[in-house]
Amino acid sequence: MKNRIYTSIAIVITLVLLFVLKIYVSDYFFDAFFAIIACIAAFEMSRLLTKIGKYNFQLVAIAFPTLLLVVNLVGVHFTTVTGDIFVFLYTILADIGVAILMFLGVFLFGLCRKKKTLHEIGVRNLTNISVAEFSIKKALNTAITFIYPAFLFLFFNFLNHFNIMPLGKLTDIGSNVSVFVLITALIIPMITDTFAMLTGSLIGGKKLCPKISPGKTISGSIGGVLWCVLFGACVYLIFGCIESFAPFMEVFPIWAYLIIVFIGSCVAQGGDLFESVIKRRAGVSDSGKILPGHGGMLDRIDSYIFMSPYILLAFWIFTL
Repeated sequence: MKNRIYTSIAIVITLVLLFVLKIYVSDYFFDAFFAIIACIAAFEMSRLLTKIGKYNFQLVAIAFPTLLLVVNLVGVHFTTVTGDIFVFLYTILADIGVAILMFLGVFLFGLCRKKKTLHEIGVRNLTNISVAEFSIKKALNTAITFIYPAFLFLFFNFLNHFNIMPLGKLTDIGSNVSVFVLITALIIPMITDTFAMLTGSLIGGKKLCPKISPGKTISGSIGGVLWCVLFGACVYLIFGCIESFAPFMEVFPIWAYLIIVFIGSCVAQGGDLFESVIKRRAGVSDSGKILPGHGGMLDRIDSYIFMSPYILLAFWIFTL
């Protein structure tokens, strides 16, 4: 428990420092931070897939988030220059295109090194499978890491540059709205997870999904959502006291924000359960050991992987 607390404090301090750098220096510190996290998480996901028997190209899985970061930042730059929403949408399509090209690349790579592929098939004791079959399965397994966690998690790049994203009324406001959007995306899973654990420990009761995650209770899940909404209201009111965010409050009422927080808390718990399914299939309790008391990086960001695209879509819908 001590290790978990110390690690949590270190994470909070890191995030505070990054927000200071974002406000006073540059947004790109957060971009680099998200890319590093995505690379580590992709490595852990690659190992989990291997444990399940879904063999993949681990180096490609680790490298892909960096490539995706470059594409996203190029898209952000041209969106800033043009102010055209279609440039932003083309960036997402470009991300998908890069993933498809990488998939085709690793498939062809497996075919071209036929001798090594045959050797790998023998080492893994696989029978009745051709080089082409094994190569395409390995490429598909590698592509899984492109989507989860890399593609979904790196929507945080767009949240980090929300000010220049042509996504509704918020883009016409002078204050640094991306700070508010990013804080929202980061605190929802954090508060949900913390208070779900505390509420579940205090109240107990019926298990939420005993076959997937035996430690989670229905009372903890409900408590996590309720506390998250309450905390969200406090965040909204705090930002409401900041003069530069007054224009934001005029176009974005508190009821809309609390709906986003409520649904977001449910999304965060869904993301947590999704990773639990993967770990259970892999026969492990943690995805890694990089974060003392928390397990692996994937264990820490599982709730955030679906959160980033959700928050982007939600703020867009409520500010059209």
